Amino acid sequence: MAEMSAIWLRVAAALYSLGLLHAILTVVQRRENLFRYALAALRVGAVFHVVSVVEEGLLTGHFPANNVYESISLCALLIAALFLFVYQRYQMTTLSIVLFPLIFVMALVAALGRPVGVWSSPAVRDAWLTTHVVLVLLGYASLLLTAVGAVTYLFQEKELKRKKPRRFYYRLPPLGTLDEMISRTMAFAFLFLTLAVIAASTWAFIEKGTSWIADIRIVISLFTWGVCLAMVFLRVSAGWRGRKAAIMALTAIGCSAVTWVAHTGLRSILAR
Repeated sequence: MAEMSAIWLRVAAALYSLGLLHAILTVVQRRENLFRYALAALRVGAVFHVVSVVEEGLLTGHFPANNVYESISLCALLIAALFLFVYQRYQMTTLSIVLFPLIFVMALVAALGRPVGVWSSPAVRDAWLTTHVVLVLLGYASLLLTAVGAVTYLFQEKELKRKKPRRFYYRLPPLGTLDEMISRTMAFAFLFLTLAVIAASTWAFIEKGTSWIADIRIVISLFTWGVCLAMVFLRVSAGWRGRKAAIMALTAIGCSAVTWVAHTGLRSILAR
């Protein structure tokens, strides 16, 4: 990736980050206070993104999708353009909850396609990695609470249909309380895991250079984050409750377990 092209792409990613902040606040606080600012930042960021893609193509002399970083960059730009077209035509704001974070993460990954210097000190390296681990653990804990709440919700719902509910049914929280718990824990799981993905991508980029993108553990982590993003989107926009919410939460927990196994090296143990 050419130097100036990388700079323009990083500027675009920085502007897209406002969209990520909008999505997080919408999910956690259920308010869209930042949408118009995030939309304006997306429009300006898309302009810088176009400059980056065009300049990359002109300098390299080939279509700007010659490697994985260029392909991700172009894909993020196309998604941004598609959202702007759909919003201009239909004024659909709910798509921003899933597309704004997706565009930002893709642009961030694409911007990490140019090598940088090593860590300034081992202490900074270790602190960055520790931060990532803490964020992952907080995200997994929130996901686990989401799954427990969803399964309990299903049980409560089933007991309500019985003529004589079991005795311990009356000791469980009401459905409204469980539904609120699911929404909150799901929102915080998305928040922590998104920050963990950003921290992990940056750490891996500095640690391994441009080869980090080929690490299967990174791919699995990004897939798990994508499942969480889909879970939040379906919850907020489609209003998934009950059985659907439980299935999505358990799916996210399963993906998180696979991610944890991949990162702790248990794959080699299980393979024996």
